[in-house]
Amino acid sequence: MADPLVEFDGVEKYFGDVHVLKDVDLAIEERDVVVVIGPSGSGKSTLLRCVNRLEEIRDGDIRLDGRSVLETDVNEIRQQVGMVFQSFNLFPHKSALGNVSLAPQKIRGIPEAVADDRARELLERVGLGDQTDSYPDALSGGQQQRVAIARALAMDPKVMLFDEVTSALDPELVGEVLDVIEDLAADGMTMVLVTHEMGFAREVGDRIVLMADGRIVEVSETEAFFERPETERGRQFLSRLL
Repeated sequence: MADPLVEFDGVEKYFGDVHVLKDVDLAIEERDVVVVIGPSGSGKSTLLRCVNRLEEIRDGDIRLDGRSVLETDVNEIRQQVGMVFQSFNLFPHKSALGNVSLAPQKIRGIPEAVADDRARELLERVGLGDQTDSYPDALSGGQQQRVAIARALAMDPKVMLFDEVTSALDPELVGEVLDVIEDLAADGMTMVLVTHEMGFAREVGDRIVLMADGRIVEVSETEAFFERPETERGRQFLSRLL
């Protein structure tokens, strides 16, 4: 049987004396769409940030495609793990095209013309084919977030991580970003998403991971979780939201 694409094995993470991830075990298969939910402060974003070593763990291991991320060059890991954050983090002095094509040129040595062609394809894919020459300050928040998604995809990652990517958007702009993520899911992209958007979680997720107090308290198929949570913590969480 093939290894999971991403695997957490007894992961422990501290911020000083604060124990933020506690004995976390989780396996994410290729083409899996896993949605991580839970109350604020439960460790959801930290979980994501440990995959590409934006945060370092104290104990345990995280494996990507069977290899420990702790024993792999961090730059190699970050080429294989795309991440999109709450804030867009676009380069203000570069166009949408420039933002998307930069990393493949600088990190992978791809010729500019080839990188630009790929960037145009990706901007078209996220519905921004007509905005290639626009700079971030001329784009809406939803458009900027879609450029950020295209930029992450430009490195052809094995897995995409989304950390509350709609939380900084006006409500009317949320849908255009979620539509892009749904399309990626339909295309078979392996994804791990942290979100408070329960309707979206239910629509796009294959599995729901519920975290609380730094621990994973429930992992369920999506419909099963929303219809029949297995744990009291899951039932309490849903009762406050739905």
